[in-house]
Formats: sequence, structure tokens, C-alpha cells
Amino acid sequence: MYRYAFLLLAAATPLAANAQGTQAPAPAAQTGAAQTGAAQTGAAPKVGGTVYDAQGGTVGTIASTDGTNAVVDTGTVKAAIPLTSFGTGPNGPLLAMTKAELEAAAGQGAAQAAQNFRSQLTTGATVYGVGGSSLGTIKAVEGEFVTVTTAKGDARLPLGSFGPGPQGVTIGMTAAQLDAAMAGK
Repeated sequence: MYRYAFLLLAAATPLAANAQGTQAPAPAAQTGAAQTGAAQTGAAPKVGGTVYDAQGGTVGTIASTDGTNAVVDTGTVKAAIPLTSFGTGPNGPLLAMTKAELEAAAGQGAAQAAQNFRSQLTTGATVYGVGGSSLGTIKAVEGEFVTVTTAKGDARLPLGSFGPGPQGVTIGMTAAQLDAAMAGK
């Protein structure tokens, strides 16, 4: 299973911080082509392309890009990295960090994100469903289960059912699906 992380990297500077604000290890010093961001040179990474580190080692492949970020898949993690953080090397797109450094930074980001999300699971917090509709509020968090109070009663759901969403605590169900699950259908 992949861990996903969104990293903010600055070209020509050490790995700044991941999206959760924790400091990641500084990569090796950049040289020549690595100091020129891909967006500045017009050599944006392409989906399926291999990404290399400053020493020529393989970091991973480009899984996707949205024109602003590229998702680098190391085989262990997928990390979204701003296109401006890529340089151009003799073999292709270049990052100023090794595969191990990227995986460590992504791991730190995932751990911090999980900790931050867990702190949102508090009594009284609103739980949202698919489409952003309010489904109820958290009544209790007990071990690996969360009890949600809805208009039709209480639902005890596994902690893994919950995740962060645009409005806050979210589950991947509509109100009708949650009602059906509560009714045992």
C-alpha cells in the first residue's frame, strides 16, 4: 500500500517542509542543472518519466502531473512535488534528494498528517459525508471506534472509516448509505 504525502520543495534550497510543517532532512548540495527549476527551463517532467537524484541514482517515476505538481512514485511512497523543484539532468528530471530522503520526508509528512487528523476526532465534531452533507456529530472516540450521533440514532464505526475532508472529519458515505448500514441493510 502506498503512503501519500504532499511535499513542498524549493529548487536550489534544502527540502523546506512538508505540507504539515515538519522539517525534513536537508538533501545533498545541488549542482549545475539541479539548481534550475523545470518550470524555468520549460523541461517539465512527463508522466512515466524517470526522476534522478543529483548523483544519477533513480528516485522514482512520474505517476501524474497537474501542471503545478508532479507525483513521484518511488515504489514505496507517492509524493506530490512542485514542478519548480525539478531540475534537468543529463538523463532527465532531477531532484536534489535521493530516493531514501524523499521516502523519509514523505513518511514524516504522513505521520504528521495522521496525528493532525486524529486531533480532529473530538466529541461534538461534525462528521460530513460524500458531497459535503452533514451526517451527525461525534459522540465518543473509544480505541479503534468512533460513535457518531445521527438523526436516526448512533452509529459505531471503525476509526479507519474516517478521514480528512474539505470541511473537516469525513466518511465515504452518503446519509442514505449510513442509514442503510445502521439498519443492517
